[in-house]
Amino acid sequence: MEDAVTIEGGFAEVGAGLWLMGHGQPAAFFGKASRRVRRGWRVRDRQHLDLVETTGAAKCSNSSRPFLTLIPCAAPVFAVSSKVLLAPAGARKSARSVKLVPMSVRSAVCVTEFGSSWVVMATAGRTARVALAEDETCSVRPEAAVAWTGKMPTGFCPKLSVWDILLPRGPRDLLFTFYGPGVVWFEGSSHMAAQQPNRQTFFRRRAYGA
Repeated sequence: MEDAVTIEGGFAEVGAGLWLMGHGQPAAFFGKASRRVRRGWRVRDRQHLDLVETTGAAKCSNSSRPFLTLIPCAAPVFAVSSKVLLAPAGARKSARSVKLVPMSVRSAVCVTEFGSSWVVMATAGRTARVALAEDETCSVRPEAAVAWTGKMPTGFCPKLSVWDILLPRGPRDLLFTFYGPGVVWFEGSSHMAAQQPNRQTFFRRRAYGA
C-alpha cells in the first residue's frame, strides 16, 4: 500500500509520499524530505504538525516520547495534536481546540481529526485502549489523553471558582470525561505535569516580586 507504515525498534517507517509529521521529523530519511506550506486561514494544529514530502523511506521517532501506538481510522479519530508522530496527509479532516474550562483558552487542548487510514501516536508512557459501551463514561487526566472516537469529551472539576479561570496555574483536579459508545486511548499521567503551585505560593511570589 502507498500509505503503509511499519513500526519496529521504536521507529515508524514509511515510503515516499506526502505525510503529516510532528515537528523535528523525520529522524532519518533516504532521498529527500521537503517541508510544504500548510495552506489555510485557520490551521489550528500548525504549531504541532508539519506537512512533509519524501522521495524515499523515512523513519520517525521522538526520543522524549518513545512509545508508539498505531491507531486505525476506520471511524473518525480525534488525536491530541502534540502527540501525533506520523499520518498520511490525506487522512486529516480538520483540527479544533477543545476547552476543558469554559471561557479559558489556557486549558484548551488542540486535537486533529483523522477520517481514514491511520495515525501513529508518540507518548511518554505506554498507551491503554478502552472501549466504552453506550452510556458508559471514562474520566482521564488531560495530560494523559491521547486519542478517542465518538463524542467530544467535556471538562470536569469537583469545584470550579473564578480564581481557577483567572489564575495562570489553572484549576486543580481537572479531568476529561468521555462518553460511550466510543474508544479512548490514554497514557500514564505525569506527576510533574499535573502538579500546580498553590494559591498562597502564587500571591507570595506576586507580593515579593519573585
